[in-house]
Amino acid sequence: MRSTNVIIAGVGIALFISLAAFTTSIPFTHSTPIGAKGFALLELFTSEGCSSCPRADDILAKIQAGAKDKPVYVLAYHVDYWNRLGWKDKFSDPSFSERQRTYARRLQSGSLYTPQIVVNGNNERLHWDAATLQEDIRQALTAATDATLDLQVTQNNRTLTVKYQATGKTNACELLIALVQKHAVNKIIRGENEGRTLTHAQIVRTLTTVNLKAGQQGTKVIEAPPDFNPRDWEVIGFIQNTYNGSVTTVTRTSLNI
Repeated sequence: MRSTNVIIAGVGIALFISLAAFTTSIPFTHSTPIGAKGFALLELFTSEGCSSCPRADDILAKIQAGAKDKPVYVLAYHVDYWNRLGWKDKFSDPSFSERQRTYARRLQSGSLYTPQIVVNGNNERLHWDAATLQEDIRQALTAATDATLDLQVTQNNRTLTVKYQATGKTNACELLIALVQKHAVNKIIRGENEGRTLTHAQIVRTLTTVNLKAGQQGTKVIEAPPDFNPRDWEVIGFIQNTYNGSVTTVTRTSLNI
């Protein structure tokens, strides 16, 4: 665990992460009841400059691979506050650090730290491993949700046009649209991970917010980064309560190429 930038008074936070076996995926050991309409959105705050993060990145990648057709979604936000340690994470963005600060206030976690995992916007695990995450996911998949979200994305070079349609109670909510790079490999030549080759999954490259008070349907235009490759990227959208952070629904869509 690495922590920094204390924003709420309190003691330090200890985080333990373990991975029992290095497999290509971590299959779920609990079945989801027939008719269950829940989902699990796993938001990971990570950094190439943090020596504790590669194991967490690996766990999340394997959990998503093991989820197969279940509604399990992974988003990896690379924060920027470890860049000062000698290695600038090319995937980092100040807005992702600010998103983590918002969670720190809502969840009263006491400080910013990496790697941090938040499930469905309102469940933070301070001590987690693959087994505890599986249990969190199992519980999330059995929860009921009365909201839905549909996304349609068309692409013209690096310009993405996202049409959205939401249902349910969205007056106190916003739509977040994440443009996600599915895989990346990067050689680290400085900092805490110097000499390591890191493999990343589900990297959030842009995160766009849409206020749903104006209506449950509409269109949003997003500009993709210069290294955008539609075959290896996807869009994940989710609706989140602006007061308590609870995520009410989530969906993904591939790009039309």
